[in-house]
Amino acid sequence: MKILVSGSLAFDRIMDFSGRFKDHILPEKIHVLSVSFMVNRLREKFGGTAGNIAYSLSLLKETPIILATAGKDFQQYSDWLKKNNIDATYIKLVDDFTAAAHIFTDLDNNQITGFHPGAMKEASHVSIESIKSEADELFGIVVAGNLEDMTYYSKEYQRLNIPYIFDPAQQIPVLTADQLKFAIQGARIFIGNDYEIDLVLKKTNLTKQDILKKTELIVTTMGEQGSLIETKDKSINIPVAKPHEIKDPTGAGDAYRAGLIKGLLGNYSIEQTGRLAALSAVYPIECYGTQEHSYTSQEFIRRYKENFNESIKL
Repeated sequence: MKILVSGSLAFDRIMDFSGRFKDHILPEKIHVLSVSFMVNRLREKFGGTAGNIAYSLSLLKETPIILATAGKDFQQYSDWLKKNNIDATYIKLVDDFTAAAHIFTDLDNNQITGFHPGAMKEASHVSIESIKSEADELFGIVVAGNLEDMTYYSKEYQRLNIPYIFDPAQQIPVLTADQLKFAIQGARIFIGNDYEIDLVLKKTNLTKQDILKKTELIVTTMGEQGSLIETKDKSINIPVAKPHEIKDPTGAGDAYRAGLIKGLLGNYSIEQTGRLAALSAVYPIECYGTQEHSYTSQEFIRRYKENFNESIKL
């Protein structure tokens, strides 16, 4: 099974603020907001939704193919992907800089992010038919990235009858209601955090029941409160896995999506799929950077049993 991951590729510049944002933002002055945060450290890491998901999939012994656009400064990142058995063949290179996210995190793990799209402004538009001709089975995930790509790949997956996950995330405000409806109702799974799910429902005037007439699952992530997986017939609460330590929350959502795909493709039960996703999500928060974590299959299996009192095979 080949997994197609379309989304962003970016350099993450992660900065830690030793205070709390709320102590420096005055509600009565929000209309003239002007703040500056002195940070303790800055680290540049490989990131972007597509890169992060593909990296965690590779740790879970899956074979991801990235469909995205990168810039003239991408060589080091490309070498990293290949080193981790991630197919970078279809990444389109353009004469611009690779996208960059500047992420500020405070003591409460609140985040403020400035994102420069750079090369991501240009669509990748890879021919899915050409990939399909060389692979027995395909599975896709469409996550926040270039807007044209998000609609293009959703249409292609539907046209070619390829199951996929739709995760609009940060692009919800700029996608039209019709674009959201089309992509969601053609997906096997619709996923987002609790705020994003509510925002989509409001924007599209759809209910969860409407969506579940077309999709198999709605997956809602809720941070420290775990996640919720809903089908037509039932709702399943998935607990979080216990981190050994918390260094930075960036990347947990992307790793969750990788674990979700692993569970879906491995024909695990819905409960096990959610737990796989929850455990996958805990690894990045124990590191600075979204692709700094690593584990063996044996380590993952052992930690799964420690957290959920259940044995599992990968």
